[in-house]
Amino acid sequence: MKIGVIGSGNIGGNLGKHWAKAGHEVLFSSRHPEQLGDLVRECEGNAKAVSVAEAFEANADVYLLATPFKAIDELAELYAGEYGDRVIIDATNPYPERDGKMAKDVKESNRNASEYIAMKFNTAKTAKAFNTIHAEHLKNRAWRTNDKIAIPFAAQDADSSAKTKQLIEDIGFDSVYVGDLTKTKQMDPDQKLYGKSVGRQELEDLMR
Repeated sequence: MKIGVIGSGNIGGNLGKHWAKAGHEVLFSSRHPEQLGDLVRECEGNAKAVSVAEAFEANADVYLLATPFKAIDELAELYAGEYGDRVIIDATNPYPERDGKMAKDVKESNRNASEYIAMKFNTAKTAKAFNTIHAEHLKNRAWRTNDKIAIPFAAQDADSSAKTKQLIEDIGFDSVYVGDLTKTKQMDPDQKLYGKSVGRQELEDLMR
């Protein structure tokens, strides 16, 4: 798959490196792509650094959103013509102390964070994954053949579900389907699945 990584920090950067190693084509992006040279050089596989605009114009199969939550509104508006019918994997989290009033409003509303993303990127097919794992564990505990960390995910439809499941399992994690986006409250900060680096059985037990 061709994957556009929107936001190439700890989560986006590590995921992109893993996916390139797994054989996917990875487009790392940020507002300063010229600063991503070291990240690209660390990749084993097909990866390059581009601007956010170039990533969205590249007709990727999947886009990973790994930006601060406060960037969502602007991204959705600026690139609305570019992500239609694409799969977007939302790895963001609303932290009011970092992201301000819009994150506070989302946390206090009657919709969860992934439903907010799906509303903003309403022509895309939204999934939620990789927002619950610590960046250090994402970096160091991929590629296991046993004692795998389970990654919870949710998805809007069959296509977004299948692609997200594959991208989790391609890099040595187990995938655990939570349900559609209405079920993702348990993945949000301070909720029961957030920050849990556990195996499949323990994660499924937490979901009960």
